[in-house]
Amino acid sequence: MRKELVNIESLTREFKPEGTKALDKVNLVVEEGEFLALTGPSGSGKTTLLNIVAGIDRPTSGSVRVGGAALHEMGDGALAAWRHQNVGFIFRTFDLVPVLTVRENVALPLLLSKLSRQQKRARVETVLELVGLAEQKDSAVRKLSGEQQQRAAIARALVAEPPLILADEPTGELGAQASEEILILLGQLHSDWGKTLILATHDEGVARYAQTTCHLNKGVCVEAETLSVGRVYGVPEFS
Repeated sequence: MRKELVNIESLTREFKPEGTKALDKVNLVVEEGEFLALTGPSGSGKTTLLNIVAGIDRPTSGSVRVGGAALHEMGDGALAAWRHQNVGFIFRTFDLVPVLTVRENVALPLLLSKLSRQQKRARVETVLELVGLAEQKDSAVRKLSGEQQQRAAIARALVAEPPLILADEPTGELGAQASEEILILLGQLHSDWGKTLILATHDEGVARYAQTTCHLNKGVCVEAETLSVGRVYGVPEFS
């Protein structure tokens, strides 16, 4: 029986002075090894929810527990330290350092690690092999295609071996073919490596690569669906 990794109760995020509620009393549980897609239109609260689970943002009220850690009770310093050890974040716009090589970008999360230089190098080599960029490791990231840059970003998210991987519209800057390749890779991280992933997307075709979905509408989780296992290797249609 799998353990729960994320437990969210009555989560509300309100932005002042407007009083707009990006999230309104959301309840959500994500188990270890689950692949969840947060779906919904722009402005539905998907990114806000991801940021709160990552410890980047804070809830106005409610509780957020990840791996037993009560994020809503942590101070800024403790939250930053927790985030460094527990979350790998994949951004829509890759968020790579253009003047660094692929290997140097991927190694950034290990700068403060207590691993030896040899261990760090081995970690980087392993994840670059996993995402299919071993031959491009010494290339400047600005010379890579969009798909290759996102693969480098995924490697960077994996290199510290965090228990939770978060992806915010990871195919938003890619064409259909490149999007499919990235989603297949994410699906393999889930099915073959047992990674826990939460992906935010407005595209139902992208969401079909996940195992379960939570549909957000105006800050409320209005629908949760369990999807058939194994469809990750299919080819859904993109909107």
